[in-house]
Amino acid sequence: MVLQATGGYDVPSDLTAEERQELENIRRRKQELLADIQRLKDEIAEVANEIENLGSTEERKNMQRNKQVAMGRKKFNMDPKKGIQFLIENDLLKNTCEDIAQFLYKGEGLNKTAIGDYLGERDEFNIQVLHAFVELHEFTDLNLVQALRQFLWSFRLPGEAQKIDRMMEAFAQRYCQCNHGVFQSTDTCYVLSFAIIMLNTSLHNPNVKDKPTVERFIAMNRGINDGGDLPEELLRNLYESIKNEPFKIPEDDGNDLTHTFFNPDREGWLLKLAGGRVKTWKRRWFILTDNCLYYFEYTTDKEPRGIIPLENLSIREVEDSKKPNCFELYIPDNKDQVIKACKTEADGRVVEGNHTVYRISAPAPEEKEEWIKCIKAAISRDPFYEMLAARKKKVSSTKRH
Repeated sequence: MVLQATGGYDVPSDLTAEERQELENIRRRKQELLADIQRLKDEIAEVANEIENLGSTEERKNMQRNKQVAMGRKKFNMDPKKGIQFLIENDLLKNTCEDIAQFLYKGEGLNKTAIGDYLGERDEFNIQVLHAFVELHEFTDLNLVQALRQFLWSFRLPGEAQKIDRMMEAFAQRYCQCNHGVFQSTDTCYVLSFAIIMLNTSLHNPNVKDKPTVERFIAMNRGINDGGDLPEELLRNLYESIKNEPFKIPEDDGNDLTHTFFNPDREGWLLKLAGGRVKTWKRRWFILTDNCLYYFEYTTDKEPRGIIPLENLSIREVEDSKKPNCFELYIPDNKDQVIKACKTEADGRVVEGNHTVYRISAPAPEEKEEWIKCIKAAISRDPFYEMLAARKKKVSSTKRH
């Protein structure tokens, strides 16, 4: 005979009281165990849910942070100071020269022209950032050309003489710090660095016809080592390094129209009066840099349609019945002499220009004035040579005293 026990168990009727009690205890423990398992499952589900929610919250935070960083980079590329301020205000960057220098050194998504502009500012904090930035470069056991290659690839050198001076001064100090005993002073390193940069331009700018020899390079740098000469072997090695491989200039947005070291002094659309039997006005993209005026058919062109060296030229405003805001480039006192220039024909051939004057029209009077001002400055001076002459004078003066 079988009895129905509480909880749904079939209990034999012939069991003793002790056996029945033991069976009831087993049943109760099993129920408690099942309840414990269910509680554990509920707790696991709750924890898993919390982890999932936490992950999605962190993911949203990271997405938001990445968006703000991307926005900060865009702001920096348009206005470096405003971009840095935005990143600091949103706790994406610490307001220390070391943290900002690290951000610029990594350079992720940053325009290298903007980096150069920020590092070159004369503000005291920017100067501190510049020195922290330079400290991140390791120049130990590199010759001067190798160090310059590394340094000048991390940003794009600005065009302003004072900015260049500060940045190259900081470079020279860091190089000498990493390479004790190579030069007598940082002034020597500074002067030689500029000589190398000018050598690079002279050897690899197609517009420079008179290429300097190694002997001329050595002669140019006599007496710069605190009045003494640098080892000839050192200068020959530096010369050969530049001759065999020009500096790689960082490009922004994959488009670098200039063929020289500086950023353009000025650039923009102008109309140029073309020669030939029928005079026509053609729209061209002009770039003023390295004492030359380059013009392109499109801003995306990799090679200029024409190059006008500004050496020995003059500029003047002129009235033209067909176009407003005109000015001309010409050779003073030689009105019939052809200006030394070159242009690229439609078939790709490079030929000499045949202009005795270049007549150009600007879109507005203000732009005409600005172009005339910038071209006059480009004709009359070269910041590299000015700074190099000043530093050589300082070195010789120090040596005398």
